[in-house]
Amino acid sequence: YPSGNLAIMITQEGDQMICTVQEDEPKTAKIRALFQSDGRSTCYYPNGDEWINMSIQGGQYLDQAGSRVKRWMWPNMSPGPHVPMSPIFISLNRHVGVRILAQDKIIISFLAMGRQAKFNMGTKVQVGAAGRPPALAQLDRDELLLLAFRVRILQLFDRMRGCISFPSSEQWNKMQPPAYVLTQATKILELCAAADISEELRSSIQAIVNA
Repeated sequence: YPSGNLAIMITQEGDQMICTVQEDEPKTAKIRALFQSDGRSTCYYPNGDEWINMSIQGGQYLDQAGSRVKRWMWPNMSPGPHVPMSPIFISLNRHVGVRILAQDKIIISFLAMGRQAKFNMGTKVQVGAAGRPPALAQLDRDELLLLAFRVRILQLFDRMRGCISFPSSEQWNKMQPPAYVLTQATKILELCAAADISEELRSSIQAIVNA
């Protein structure tokens, strides 16, 4: 950002690319969007509530009250005729916008100081021989633990902010983590449920996330 704060990070974990959009804040900036090359993406409102959620099957658009405004399936995931998808455009903030045109055309645009950069985080997933999309690659033990510890660190940072903001009150200890942290925790538990791991490891990850 013009302020010097980090706006967009693109990282690689194994064969997967991940694009993270952060808010224009120093240090512990809120995550405004996550885009993954396996077809999963989520955008968040400024307060952390889920705005848009997409998977290899389709997506949904929610209003700030949590009600579904729009839901769609990608054309190659639904057999037979389909209704063309209406393009979606949202502004995460004054510098970053997201345009959803198709499964393989999800454009993140960054505009500042008269210059623009664009990233296409769309992906094309073909239907398998049985008419179903291919299963997502399962994460291994170390990857699941890393994700769990990441959520735990985000939870601790949020508690630290509460303690600093309200040093003379114990109310901060009763506050729930931001919605995007709760969403990530839920997704990790879903991955654990689907993964071929031991019950001991599954219990350990649940303890880390729910601590």
